[in-house]
Amino acid sequence: MDIKKMHEKPPYGMIAILFFGAFVAILNNTLLNIALPVIMNEFQVKPSAVQWLTTGYMLVNGIMIPASAFFVQKFTNRRLFLTAMTLFTIGTALAVFAPTFGLLVMARMIQASGSALMMPLLMNVMLVAFPIEKRGSAMGMFGLVMFTAPAIGPTLSGWIVEHYSWRTLFEIVLPFAILTIVFALWKLKNITPNTSVKLDVFSLVLSSIGFGGLLYGFSSAGDKGWGAPVVYGTIAIGAIALIVFILRQLRMEDPMLDFKIYKYPMFALASVISIVLSVAMFSGMILTPLYVQQVRGISPFEAGILMLPGAVLMGIMSPITGKLFDKYGARVLAITGLTITVITTFYLSRLELHSGYYYLMALYTIRMFGMSMVMMPIMTNGLNQLPMKSNPHGTAMNNTLQQVSGAIGSAILLTIMTKRMEKSGESLFKDAAASGNIPADKAGMAELQHTIGLEAMLDGINYSFLIATFIALAALILTLFVKRVRPPKYEEMKSPATDDSIKAKTVQG
Repeated sequence: MDIKKMHEKPPYGMIAILFFGAFVAILNNTLLNIALPVIMNEFQVKPSAVQWLTTGYMLVNGIMIPASAFFVQKFTNRRLFLTAMTLFTIGTALAVFAPTFGLLVMARMIQASGSALMMPLLMNVMLVAFPIEKRGSAMGMFGLVMFTAPAIGPTLSGWIVEHYSWRTLFEIVLPFAILTIVFALWKLKNITPNTSVKLDVFSLVLSSIGFGGLLYGFSSAGDKGWGAPVVYGTIAIGAIALIVFILRQLRMEDPMLDFKIYKYPMFALASVISIVLSVAMFSGMILTPLYVQQVRGISPFEAGILMLPGAVLMGIMSPITGKLFDKYGARVLAITGLTITVITTFYLSRLELHSGYYYLMALYTIRMFGMSMVMMPIMTNGLNQLPMKSNPHGTAMNNTLQQVSGAIGSAILLTIMTKRMEKSGESLFKDAAASGNIPADKAGMAELQHTIGLEAMLDGINYSFLIATFIALAALILTLFVKRVRPPKYEEMKSPATDDSIKAKTVQG
């Protein structure tokens, strides 16, 4: 396909199909989280077992996303999307009728094998379909899908689980998934360039063990504790496999995941900022519901409503931020957004036992507004510096690092919260004993323990938010070094022979 002609008239219909497929996949993943207790009761499984519905999904993502660079280069975008969407649909259908818990876990893993390929594929199609000076707007629309689905998921799921069977969560997704395949067969064309790359099986094994081990280890730490052999064992094995994997990729002529892209300074800086920001973002998504439900005693559905405006605003702002990025660049947006994020995160570290519902909603919404100005502009600015043939590696790297940093950040912040909570609880009980406020009767003791538990948890959450404030501040400082990538001229971009020699120039801004 003629790139110049496509840049003049991008294939919006085709991109809409890809957007819808990605939206359905992300929505399905966020729908299930609230339904886990109901599924646990129906199949009579323990909490550690039911977590495999999310852990298994995440592990397959950890294996498939790093390999997505190979798949995007090897296969046409039409074939890859239809394969991914078919796998997702088969998994969804299997989940609707799954008679046993084991089969349900298998269904989720089949779903994941399809959905893991959709996001990197969609990003690559947009990087090819739009000229570099319009990528901000395009990636802004991508952000709309990326943030709106998680926004709708928990609230919709809470309402469905309250009124219907958990299987309805899969039943409502299935017809949309089938419809996406039908439209894709009719409308989808091939636009991404393909090369005859060969899959290095040993690299795939190392990548699977490395990223999978880290994701599983850090995600299990909150439930099993850092001292559990399965936690530190899988983290250690994952880290060793990852080091061997990176060294192997650096020596290969056609690597599965090209780490040489880190020679481009703005891409490298964008990766570091995205990692730091993912940790800060996940902190709010985990700590806020904990405070709302455990400390304030608000129902899961109302907790979902509280977080909904922030997530919806983030989705609405994404295309607006994209247009602003095209006009002003990433630096000014990121500095503004991260300043808002730092201030609001700090205020979240000063919550009280009876902080108002609407105060919390406003604070969380403003924080999400700030974050909406950072992630996509920073990532797009970094990707703009890569030559076109490196786009699959850049998108695969970004998606993988977000998954891993989110899991690691969540585990570390939850550990910080737990340790602080234990220390605070012991201190509060000692203070009560020293002042002679220990009740003699069981009812009084139970009430005291409950009060101390709430105050200790509040202190743990506030302390974790304070750590998250410093993490966001670190991202803000790094953003000061961001330079705007100047788009190379079309004549420079269109020649494959000069692709390696082109380095997008940077200007301050």
